[in-house]
Amino acid sequence: MTVTAFTPGTEERFALARQVADAVLFEGYVLYPYRASAAKNRLRWQFGVLVPPGWGTECEEHDFQHTECLMEPKAGATLSVEVRFLHARRRTVQRARPDGGMDTVAELRLDDRVLVPWDEGSEERVEVVASVDELLGDGVTRPFRRPAREDTEPVLDEAGRSVGRLVRRCEEINGTIRLSARELDGPYRALRLTAVVENTTVWTPPEGRGADRDAALPRSLVATHLLMALSAGSFLSMTDPPEWAKGAVAACRNLHTWPVLAGEPGRDDLVLSSPIILEDHPAIAPESPGALYDATEIDEILALRTAALTDEEKREARGTDERAAAVIELADSMPPEVLERLHGAVRSLREVTSPDTGAPDLAFPDEHGVQRPDTPWWDPASEAGFDPERDRVVMDGRSVGQGSRVELHPGLRRTDAQDIFLRGRTAMVEAVLHDVDGGVHLAVTVEGDPGADIRREQGRFLYFQPDEVTPLEDDA
Repeated sequence: MTVTAFTPGTEERFALARQVADAVLFEGYVLYPYRASAAKNRLRWQFGVLVPPGWGTECEEHDFQHTECLMEPKAGATLSVEVRFLHARRRTVQRARPDGGMDTVAELRLDDRVLVPWDEGSEERVEVVASVDELLGDGVTRPFRRPAREDTEPVLDEAGRSVGRLVRRCEEINGTIRLSARELDGPYRALRLTAVVENTTVWTPPEGRGADRDAALPRSLVATHLLMALSAGSFLSMTDPPEWAKGAVAACRNLHTWPVLAGEPGRDDLVLSSPIILEDHPAIAPESPGALYDATEIDEILALRTAALTDEEKREARGTDERAAAVIELADSMPPEVLERLHGAVRSLREVTSPDTGAPDLAFPDEHGVQRPDTPWWDPASEAGFDPERDRVVMDGRSVGQGSRVELHPGLRRTDAQDIFLRGRTAMVEAVLHDVDGGVHLAVTVEGDPGADIRREQGRFLYFQPDEVTPLEDDA
C-alpha cells in the first residue's frame, strides 16, 4: 500500500540535498540587475519547465520528464520520492482611488520600492512513499492537483495608510507521478528504477495566442526535479558506474533530466534528478554568502555590481520580488571579510610532477622540433626558454619562424566565418608562441593587408597552429 509519510531519517537526508536542489529550483529566478524591467528578466524560467500538453505540441518544451537509474535495494526497502517545482503566481498591482475602489496600474511607487506586475514562484512538493516490491509490475501512479486560487495583500505607505494592493492569482495545474522498477538480467540483483513526472493540465491556448509562452507558464510545472531515497540499499552512479553496470547504465533513458548521487559524499542512498546536468554529490560552495539566482555568474563580481546599483535601481529591485529585495540587502550589508572570501578558493591540490612518477622529460623537443625548457610552465623561470622572435618550428622538413612566408588553411576546429576569407591567402610569420599546455602558435600578418604595418606596430596578429599553414619557402 502506498503511503505518504517519509521513513525515519529520510527527511533529514532530503533537507541536506535540498540545499543543492534549491539552487536548481531557483536558478535564473531573477537575474542581475534584479529588476522586472531588465530585458533578461522578461523571458524567465528556462530549466525543467513542464508545459500543459495542449501547448507543448506548439513549442520545443515538453510536458514530461523521464528518469531512469539503477538501484540495489535491500529486502523490505522503501523508496521515498519528492517532486519539487514552482507554481507561477501572477501578480498585478492596483492603486487605491479616493472613493475606495482600485485601479490596475503598471507601477506603484513607494518611498522604499517600486511595485510592478511580476510572476512569482510558489514552491510546491508532492511526496510519494512506496515499498520497492510495489514498484515491480505495474508500479505506482500518483496523480496530484493544485487548485486555482487568488489572494490579495494590502500595500501600505510609511504612515500606515492603504495606497493600493497586490493581487496574486494561481491557475489550476494537474500532474501525475509514475514509479516502476524492473529487475536486470544477470548475476547481480539490481533494479532499473523509472520515474516519470507529467503535466496533465487540460488547457487550450486562447485563439490567436497558440505560441504565447507567457500564457502557458501559470499552468506549467517550473524547474521540476526529483529527490529519491532508499530506506535500505544503494543507487549506482550514472556517471561513474562499476564495470559490470556500464551496459545497463548506457541503456537507461533519461529525457529532459539527469540523475546524480546526492547528499553527503560517500553515501549512495539518495538521488537528485535535475534538469541541469550536475556531477555526483553536488554541493553549494561554502564561500557562497546566499542565493544570487545566477550560477553562470561569479559571486564576487555579481555582489559588487549589485552593491553599485543606483538607489532608483535598488528601489525597483526591492519592488520586483522578495527574493530580489533579499539580494539587494545581502549586497549592501556584506562585510568585507565575506566579500574577500568570494575572491577564490582552491578545493584540492595534487602533485603533477615528480622525479619518480615517470613524467616525460620536458627538455625533449616537441613534435615541431622546438626545445622545451627544463622548468614547467607554472614556474616563472620557464619563460627564459622561449623567444617568440627567434624560435622556429619544423614543418614538412622546413624550419619556419619570424619572416617566413606561409599559406593559410584554417582547420576544422575553428568556427569563425572570417576564416573562409583567409583560406588560401599568404601571410608573413611574425612570431612563434607557446601556450601553457605546450601548444605552438604562429602569429602572422596577411600579405596584401593595407593595415599590416599598423597591426605589426601594435602587436595585433592572427594566430594559427602549425597544421593550419603550409610553408612557402625553406628558410633553413
